[in-house]
Amino acid sequence: MAYDTALVFPGMGPVPFADVGRFMVAHPVARELVAVADDALGYSLVDAFRCSEGDYSEAAQVAFFVNCLASAYWAVEHLDVTPDIVAGPSFGEKAALAYTGALELPDAVRLTAEIARCLESYFAAHHKDIVTLSFVRAPSEELDPILAELDDAGEWHEISCHIDDGFWMVSLAEHRVEWLRERLRGIGSLPLYTMRPPMHASVFAPLRAKAEREVVSRYTFADPSLPVVADQDGRLLHTGEELRTMLLDGFDHAMNWPSVTTALRDAGVRRMCVAGPDSLFGRVPRTTRTFEVVAAHPRLAMTPRRRTRAA
Repeated sequence: MAYDTALVFPGMGPVPFADVGRFMVAHPVARELVAVADDALGYSLVDAFRCSEGDYSEAAQVAFFVNCLASAYWAVEHLDVTPDIVAGPSFGEKAALAYTGALELPDAVRLTAEIARCLESYFAAHHKDIVTLSFVRAPSEELDPILAELDDAGEWHEISCHIDDGFWMVSLAEHRVEWLRERLRGIGSLPLYTMRPPMHASVFAPLRAKAEREVVSRYTFADPSLPVVADQDGRLLHTGEELRTMLLDGFDHAMNWPSVTTALRDAGVRRMCVAGPDSLFGRVPRTTRTFEVVAAHPRLAMTPRRRTRAA
């Protein structure tokens, strides 16, 4: 079967309240989803997000989830987007679960909040020295010898995300980050930012087990209304059990965006709508060279649209 249009929910990056707060309280689609989230959480999402500290607080994560979903629904209504297939790299998996009906919206909100709490409690006690560094312009043939130096020094490290050609995220001990930055600059690479908490590495298998035991096991996953592309390896998923496994794999398996774009291309996708605040997945060359990209984000949804007067 060929699929023409893909809906992609991006991975989460830092999004200040000032960037999306007006969207959440003023846009009718977002406001409706926020009301559902308030009921599911038992507190005001907007108030909690406004006052929260840190880029990945519980409220920030639920707000990102809500804003991605609202952006998708707005795109369907206003940008002539009719999704045939869905992907959600990294954090975007949660919005994909909700959009495809694998979880009802209130359950998806609660799942997102509970996983955020699980992450916070786990990393408060474990792996306090591990972070994830992102960088670009590092071809694998030049990166591999640098990572081999870490191996020779007995320093643990692991590729957590492959975003594009030469664009990687590597998890490692924080005390080796500056060394890695310098080595990367030496090959002409550009280190970007350091993320905490880290994710997507096999060393976090105990976190996966904790999340499964304390959170995921309490939810039932229905078969999705649209196929979902697994962000670890590009497999097309059609059952609730497969989506449950994908969600858990996100804790201890690397995220591989090239495998997703390849799977979408091979499935016949020509148009990709990236729904939500995104500065990455809809912009990297592997995406823009392959697809017609439609950006659907809160700022655009809040921009007044010109109305055509009927003849």
